[in-house]
Amino acid sequence: MEIRRATTVTELMAAGHLFDRPVRPEAAERFLAAAGHHLLLAYVAGEPAGFVSGVETVHPDKGTEMFLYELGVAEAHRRRGIGRALVERLTELARERGCYGQWVPVDTGDDVAVATYRSAGGGEDGSCTVMTWDFT
Repeated sequence: MEIRRATTVTELMAAGHLFDRPVRPEAAERFLAAAGHHLLLAYVAGEPAGFVSGVETVHPDKGTEMFLYELGVAEAHRRRGIGRALVERLTELARERGCYGQWVPVDTGDDVAVATYRSAGGGEDGSCTVMTWDFT
């Protein structure tokens, strides 16, 4: 397995099967061009097998932390450590970029995600409820 940062829309289009919806080229271009936005792709035998995206968030009284935006691994490649390796690499990147921490919301009952994040060094603090606004 090889993990590398995505730098082109073409790479994201080739990894389209890993995302929830089809890749929108204009959104992909904007994501890749934005400072503090990161998308790492895992390749197995030269094919995209998984990804993790992270966004650096900055606040005046806290500094910078990494928000693990999304993690996805192709069905055929699950339970092989790819998700853990992607999270670990994003964590390394966050440290390299001077982030003081990293966080990710997890859907209630998503035991697979919780196990993946725990295996990569994450821990629950039990203090978070995620509130959302849907603008669609």
